[in-house]
Amino acid sequence: MKLGLISDTHGHVPHAAHAALADVDCILHAGDVGPMNVITELEIIAPVRAVLGNTDYDISLPETRLEEFLGQTILIHHIVDVDYPSQIVQKLVKSEAPNIVVFGHTHVPFDEQRDGIWYMNPGSASRPRDGSAPSVAILDFSGKIPVLKSIALIE
Repeated sequence: MKLGLISDTHGHVPHAAHAALADVDCILHAGDVGPMNVITELEIIAPVRAVLGNTDYDISLPETRLEEFLGQTILIHHIVDVDYPSQIVQKLVKSEAPNIVVFGHTHVPFDEQRDGIWYMNPGSASRPRDGSAPSVAILDFSGKIPVLKSIALIE
């Protein structure tokens, strides 16, 4: 099983994202979607599980999602400060005990394990920051251990 991770599309899914995510079984969108047609566009590739971002005003999505994939509990939430988590994130991590936290907001890829939890941010598919390229990621569960691969989107 492969999960596509995407965030911070802000209403635009680059053509290269379609190719990068073509073989995934499900897409997790970590917020700042833009209009709902972004979700509809991504659903052509695979089913989508998405959360609200801080710039998503006129769409109906949850702030947080918990998803189970192959025995892994994945928490999806847009704004996660790994060094100084908000009270809501602290509460969710404590109560839900996720193995993986997928987030967005920074527009910069992130891949790090802390206190037994794997934190990952695919970066921004359409508006990267801090010199990073537009990107998505694939979380691949096909081997003995999950592998995260960041994919720079080149048009």
